[in-house]
Amino acid sequence: MSDFWQSGWVKFPFDSTLADWVKHALPAARATTSDPAHAEWLDCEGTWFIGVDALDNDEQGRVGQSGDLSGAAMDFIRQHYGDLPLHKGQVSVIYPGYPRPRRGESEAAGRYRLNRDAAHVDGLRPTGPDRRRRVDEPHAWILGIPLTEVSDNASPMVLWEGSHRILGPAFAKALQEAPKETMHEVDITDIYQAARREVFEMCPRIELPAKPGEAYLLHRHCLHGVAPWPDSASAGPDGRMIAYFRPEFTDGVAAWIESP
Repeated sequence: MSDFWQSGWVKFPFDSTLADWVKHALPAARATTSDPAHAEWLDCEGTWFIGVDALDNDEQGRVGQSGDLSGAAMDFIRQHYGDLPLHKGQVSVIYPGYPRPRRGESEAAGRYRLNRDAAHVDGLRPTGPDRRRRVDEPHAWILGIPLTEVSDNASPMVLWEGSHRILGPAFAKALQEAPKETMHEVDITDIYQAARREVFEMCPRIELPAKPGEAYLLHRHCLHGVAPWPDSASAGPDGRMIAYFRPEFTDGVAAWIESP
């Protein structure tokens, strides 16, 4: 797994422990998509259920009658990042026809979603009329756990291999003068956009399909997104459903910059 630090991602093969967790998580995840409390998460004209914090798991990842979220992927994460408490997982579902226009999305943003897979770094949410970005969610890592069987071309995760080695130093440069306690207030929009353009020029785009029982881990600075759904893709009624865990560093943005 040493390639993770170079490439910014690693895919874990089928793990029976994780597959058992998926059996318990799938019914709970499926229920979130029709829960009125989560109706706001259905967007892109019904082709994307965003599902942030929708999965009802505890800090060890237990959901329903499952055991702790465990297996090879979690062993790797704990070895390198320690044992962070888990938030309620994201239930991200893509349905046939994605991407349609998102509510409030500009025409330019819609084109970026279609042509660039809505490529982004997690935790840099745009705010205000000018959509300026700051590090408001210093995630430690991103773990994707597929919950449904779909064809490989059914809107898989997309990433730009090695992008963390361009974006990480750019973020560090943008924040180098800021005291640790105010790093989250620094506008990093311009340097982020410049580094992202460099990534598109320099880094290969990788599609990362996976099946239930498999998992993939992304470095927190890795540029990633979701591929469009082609007419030839296939899935069951649950669509392409993936549970994502992205716990935040307890030491905030400073750790987001300084940790490996």
